[in-house]
Amino acid sequence: MFLYRIFLYLIGMFINFLGVTLIVKSALGAGVWSAFFVSISDVMGMTVGFWYGAFQVFFIFVNAQLLGIRPDWGAVIPLILEAVIFDFWLEVVFHSLYLHNATLLTKLSVFLLGITLLGLGVAVYILPGFSKAPIDQLFLSISEKFQWSVRKSQTALAVVVFGIATLLKGPVGLGTVIATLLMGPMIQFWQGKVQNWYNPSTSIREVFLGPEHAHHIIEE
Repeated sequence: MFLYRIFLYLIGMFINFLGVTLIVKSALGAGVWSAFFVSISDVMGMTVGFWYGAFQVFFIFVNAQLLGIRPDWGAVIPLILEAVIFDFWLEVVFHSLYLHNATLLTKLSVFLLGITLLGLGVAVYILPGFSKAPIDQLFLSISEKFQWSVRKSQTALAVVVFGIATLLKGPVGLGTVIATLLMGPMIQFWQGKVQNWYNPSTSIREVFLGPEHAHHIIEE
């Protein structure tokens, strides 16, 4: 069973970051966090995957401070793996793919395919219930710390990250807004489809928050 959990996690991660990469390459605007990491990479150098991993490690300490707990060191190894997979798709497989001069239909097709794959990938890799990525835990930690709803904390964090990416001239655009709006429904759609692959009794909210907190935070 443990090997099957690892298999699901890896497959989900590869699909997830393939989707993220296609969204970035669509030239319509990357997701909020992807735009942030790309903009940091453009300004500071190093790969996007490197900054993805570096900030995730930083968020481990931020989450620990917000919640008053010990840092979740169990998340470090998956972070390294995720950073490598991200760079595999973005810097190796699709390194030479540029769609800035492509037709709008081509860009839109690649973008929508990316959204679809991202949603599927997330729905699959959260099934095994391994340590949550610090970037996913961050808005939950903010919600717990300040007694905000999940929606409010997630929105506030997205606005801040979007602002930074915009100031750094990252790949933000209409697609960034669309990706932010569609991500939740797409993940929910695929979660309903793939849930039986692992545990049909576990909801997506329970996977992210844990059963003890799944009904604790009420969205405003």
